[in-house]
Parts: sequence; structure tokens; C-alpha cells
Amino acid sequence: MNAPRICLAALLLFSASPCSTGESRKNVLFISIDDLRPTLGCYGDKTAITPNIDKIAEKGTTFYRAYCQQALCSPSRLSLLTGLRPNSTKVWDLNVHFRESVPEAVTLPQHFKNQGYLTRSIGKIFHGGGKPSKDPPSWSEDPLYDQVRDPKLRYALPKNLKGNDLKRDSTESAEIADNHYVDGKVCDSAIKTLRRYSKTSAPFFLAVGFRKPHLPFNAPKKYWDLYQREQIPEPLSSSHPTNAPEIATRSWKELEGYTDIPSNGMIGQVKTQELRHGYYACVSYIDSLVGRLIRTLNDLNILKETVICIWGDHGYHLGEQGLWTKANNYELSVRVPLIFSIPMQKKQGSKPNGLVELVDLYPSICEACQIKIPPSLEGTSFIPLLNDPGKEWKNAAYSQFPRNRTRNRHTSHGEIMGYSVRTNTHRYTEWREWKTNKVIDIELYDHTTDPNEMTNIASLKNFQDQLKILNITLKKGWKNLQQ
Repeated sequence: MNAPRICLAALLLFSASPCSTGESRKNVLFISIDDLRPTLGCYGDKTAITPNIDKIAEKGTTFYRAYCQQALCSPSRLSLLTGLRPNSTKVWDLNVHFRESVPEAVTLPQHFKNQGYLTRSIGKIFHGGGKPSKDPPSWSEDPLYDQVRDPKLRYALPKNLKGNDLKRDSTESAEIADNHYVDGKVCDSAIKTLRRYSKTSAPFFLAVGFRKPHLPFNAPKKYWDLYQREQIPEPLSSSHPTNAPEIATRSWKELEGYTDIPSNGMIGQVKTQELRHGYYACVSYIDSLVGRLIRTLNDLNILKETVICIWGDHGYHLGEQGLWTKANNYELSVRVPLIFSIPMQKKQGSKPNGLVELVDLYPSICEACQIKIPPSLEGTSFIPLLNDPGKEWKNAAYSQFPRNRTRNRHTSHGEIMGYSVRTNTHRYTEWREWKTNKVIDIELYDHTTDPNEMTNIASLKNFQDQLKILNITLKKGWKNLQQ
């Protein structure tokens, strides 16, 4: 189906590839799942019912310790799609379009388009609101469902179809078909596109962006019925970490905007379990849609010619650490699911423990498809881990999150930036004034004894030597801190 690559350099790279599919150029199915933490069976979650994604993981590689660069939709997605970290894209909030801050950037789909690929976006790939959702240079065809404001695509119950605000109830269970909500429509459109692209001679890069399990936690009732609420585990912790600075645990005020949630953010046990139930229902809903996409690839006889990448744009809190949603530097907000499958992959079903970052996806997909990696990228291809999961790899993953001094939400880089580094054993965070680079707060969590990050030990005398080491490690992640 696909046109052969005849470049000698490409053939040499191909010979070292972890797969073997002849000389044809691989397609890419690029699946983004909004607000998804590793609540999947393949990540060891015993509650989650996700057979379709788990099956993909069995044929590919599940990166067990993958991290986003900022736990917020637009900055995270722009970092991944440009291969640049947020301080380089200068996108730290939901409003700035990266073409204004780094107009010379070439996005991942744009790079593939320039190599002769058909590229298309269906659903949420760039940030799904306003100008930042659009980027014509990236796509061969106009995006579909990149912006969704119609309440009828978000809600089904009559009580939730009333009113003018975008946010109604935080959960919904309705007797409806999968394609009532926007994600089902995204799946239908993606399947139609796959059928059309399978008849062309050009390879394709199809980006499919599902919005669930983003709030509101709305899913067809059959997915709610997969779970018994009393069997869904309660949060492992419900209070903020001991000795954590206020600036680290401040709410983004996302959940509080829904009509059934108290404005003070005080959520009781009953509502907590309802929300956790809704989150799991949404995850299973998306898993079913992903399954439809994979079956379509198989039915069209192009599964063996397609690289599959499934990723979440950031993690998520469901009451743990006394936090909800994202917008912080803690493990639950910055750790993401990342599953990568190459046709005829030699080593299947592995779960490398090596630290990887979403900024690494751009060069990795290029290498998997034997496309030249642009020299300006700030990530590192993780393709070597596919064949050698135990290979020594990065010693740190870097994330950040801005704050204003008092308000819940920031604009641009904020007045204070929280720089965080995750090593094999620790999470270390420095909160620095943006203008002066002065450190105003420090956090240190020892994952060997405190995997849930519940006690900030930065002030304890026994860990001062560790702080000095981690301070050096952290500074390696950002040019502006190397002074």
C-alpha cells in the first residue's frame, strides 16, 4: 500500500529497527486521551476494565514511568507536539498560541506532512478551546471536532441540557449510544478516515483525540454498570502532604465550577466515590472506542503497517493528597500512560522502568517511521528501550508548573515557577520567583519509603546532602537555572 523508501540512510536505520515490515513506510495512529492517569489494567490497576488498551500493550511497550512536562492540557500537548519544553515553547497557560511564541517550530504532524504523509486531526489534539486548537500547517485536511462547545455533545440528560454555562453536573449516566457524546462521534469519523486512507498510496498520520475522562465524567450507562461503586477503592490519602507549602497544593478550581460541587471544594465521601466511579466508567468508555479503531486497522489489513501510540496528556488526582484534577507537580498529576506499538515488534509486552518524558515522543515516532529527527528537538528517542527494556536510561524526568502569588490560576509563566525533577528514588521541587530566580520553597519526597508523596522531608537534617545533589540534577533541566 505504502510507497517504498529508497534512501540508503533510511534503509540503514531500518536494519537497526526493533521491527521488520519490509521497505514500506509505516502509518501512525496517534491516540490522545485527555486527563488519563495510568488507570489501566496494563499498569496494574486491578479495578480498571480496559481489555482493548491492555491488548495493545501486550503487543507493544508500556512505559511504566512516563512523565509530562506540565500538568495542564495546552502546555503539555504543545511540548509533545513541538518536541520542546514549556520554557522553550513559552506556552504555560491555556490561551497563548505557540505560533505567536515560537513561529518557526515544526510540529510532529507537520514534519510528517512535509515527508509526504497524509495528516489529520480528529478530536482534541492541540488544546481544545479557542485559537490554540487550530494549526493549519500541521494538517493535510481540516480538523474535525477540535472545538466542542455544544452541550448536546457533552450531555444527554434533560436536566443537564438546560442553562447557558458550559459546566452542568460533574457526572452523568444515560441510556444512550456511544456516539451520542462527542468521543463516539470522533471514533466514527476516525474509522471513516481510516477506510478512506487505506485506499491511498501515501502513508498517513492520523491523530485521534478523545476528551474523556476529562470532566464532566459522562459515559453511557453500560460503562457505569461495569463497576460496583462499593468495590472502587477510596483515595489512599485525603489530606495534603505534611509540610507541603500552600503554593504546591493550591486548587486549580476546575472541579468546583460544576453545579453539583461545593464552591469551597469540600467534597464528602459519597460524592468522592461517585466521581471516582464516573472516572472509571469514562476510561472504559474510551477503551471500547480504542478497540473499535484497532479492529478497523485489522479489518482493513493495515494493522501490520501502522505504529500505534497511546498517550495521556497528564495525570490526574481523584481526591488523593486532598487534591482534584491536575495543575500541580505531584506524581499523580505528572505521571502519564504511554503505550507504543510497532508492527511486528520483536520484544512484546515489556514494561520498561526507565524514565521517559512526553517530549521524547516526537523523536521516537520519527525513528520508528525511519524519518529524520529534527536537530532542534529537546527530547530523546526511547526506541532503544523497545528491544532492551532494562537498558540504562535517563536519570531524571522534568516537569514544571507556574503559580501566581495568590490567585488559583496563572497567566503566562506566572509570578512563581515550580520546577520539579523525578529521579529513580526521589521527587524534588523548587518554587522560584520568576523575575529573580530566588527559591522561596522546596519539596523533597523519598519514593523508596513514601511512594504516595505524603511527607515533605526537605527541612530534615538527614537529607541536606541529598538536596544538594538533586539541586544540581534539577538545574540540568532548565537553561535559566544553570546560572
